[in-house]
Amino acid sequence: MNRTVRSVEDVLALLDGLFASESEAGRLGTGDGKDFWDRFYADRSRPVPFFVSKPDENLAAHLDRGLIAPGRALDLGCGAGRNALYLASRGFQVDAVDLSPVATAWGKDRAQEAGVDVRFLCGDAFTLPAAELSGPYDLVVDSGCFHHLPPHRRTSYLGLLDRVLDPGGHLALTSFAAGDGGMGSELTDAELYRRGDLQGGLAYTPESLRWIFSDLVEVELRRMREEPPESELFGVTFLWAALFRRGAAA
Repeated sequence: MNRTVRSVEDVLALLDGLFASESEAGRLGTGDGKDFWDRFYADRSRPVPFFVSKPDENLAAHLDRGLIAPGRALDLGCGAGRNALYLASRGFQVDAVDLSPVATAWGKDRAQEAGVDVRFLCGDAFTLPAAELSGPYDLVVDSGCFHHLPPHRRTSYLGLLDRVLDPGGHLALTSFAAGDGGMGSELTDAELYRRGDLQGGLAYTPESLRWIFSDLVEVELRRMREEPPESELFGVTFLWAALFRRGAAA
């Protein structure tokens, strides 16, 4: 007999274990460990759209329109660092975190080649010591991390934002869009637990994103714009592009 639950974090860790890895019954498990992402990023020549070192079109638009300004930035689930490198080139002081050491190693290589300074951190953003992700950050960027989290980890995500996002700071988020047969599962949260499978990522409606991030102020929520292959920006229409702002301190 092994009793493992004493704290809220113990409950969250127990729930993490309910989701299958990709080795079980041939199911694809994402958001539940670095091994999947290490294999995902191992071949840098794979024709994966977001392997190309281009920033999200909405992130570039936020800067060009003056909605966000250079400051301290945190890139959650940074992958090979395409958005982190862009922000550094635009004058931000950037911390970039990812579960996968393979991904962050690629990001460090890219930063060196581009001649920009990005502080890459490898680990789980929810469990890294506060000294590593101390904040406060003026901008948190998430291009594909949130929609790979199991439902219970939304609480960890919101807790992290509450700890590190500066009053008046922004969250720039992209996530799978529900409603048109695009990418991302539209199963209910309860059904995801019954199946023990994250279905390759979760789709969201605008209403669900507004509800989850209701403690923040919505600045913009729209479809990401399609960008042609020759563009210097990354853009696909099956993603939401959202910008939220944390209210100023009282």
